[in-house]
Amino acid sequence: MCLFCPTPVAAPSSLWSSRRAFLLLAGAGAAAPALAQVDVGSASSMRRLVSAETLEQSAVQQYGQLLAQARAQRALAPAGHPQLERLHAIARRLIPFTTPWNDRARHWRWEVNLIGSKQINAFCMPGGKIAFYTGILDQLKLTDDETAMIMGHEMAHALREHARERIAKTQATNLGLRLGSQLLGLGDLGNLAASLGGQLLTLKFSRSDESDADLVGLELAARAGFNPAAAVSLWQKMGNATGSSQGGLAFLSTHPSGPQRIRELEQNVPKVQGLYEAAVRQ
Repeated sequence: MCLFCPTPVAAPSSLWSSRRAFLLLAGAGAAAPALAQVDVGSASSMRRLVSAETLEQSAVQQYGQLLAQARAQRALAPAGHPQLERLHAIARRLIPFTTPWNDRARHWRWEVNLIGSKQINAFCMPGGKIAFYTGILDQLKLTDDETAMIMGHEMAHALREHARERIAKTQATNLGLRLGSQLLGLGDLGNLAASLGGQLLTLKFSRSDESDADLVGLELAARAGFNPAAAVSLWQKMGNATGSSQGGLAFLSTHPSGPQRIRELEQNVPKVQGLYEAAVRQ
């Protein structure tokens, strides 16, 4: 069931007036919006070697399989579960600000689900398929602001099409391709992408991808009225959890914490502080 299917939603009038250019000047695809406050540049053109539609279809299939498995194990949170409702409320605030980062997002059938597990983990697959594990909420004792930073970060991976880029680069390398080569057409890489749905949850993003998602997620959350300072406290909690023996640290294995990451966030919090303050005044 699609909980967050695209619907015309008008932002509050004063906030819309002050930020309408951000939405109206946003470019198509995964380019950075014209008036974005964080500096991340444009997404890699390499991703175009893999069909976005094909990858999103693969994500739908894998997401469905994951939910079916969780449901069979009685680990899928039912409608009305307090933590799930909390996640839905956060997502509803973030989603209206996603389209400027990727025009495809206006057509995504956003879903958010909660899986009972001690894993410290969360993800957003291509096409807006989000899952949180109870371990990341419970063990880190996340506030709504910190939860929004994780959700915004994961949304950013999907909006910036990092999985699409990773798969394109991996397949191009494996097949000995070079840009401009005529050995394989785009259709061949598209077909390969269709068979890679099982890899979407195990893809490891680059340090650059992680930084990109941190900053885009930071701005998404600030525009939605979540305190950007929570990004710093979140990663401090992540760092403290690194040596913990409680539950799996799947999230930390692909999202390493460290002083450099925290410093970059601290440097960017002032850039989005005004967005946050404008949002909370509404």
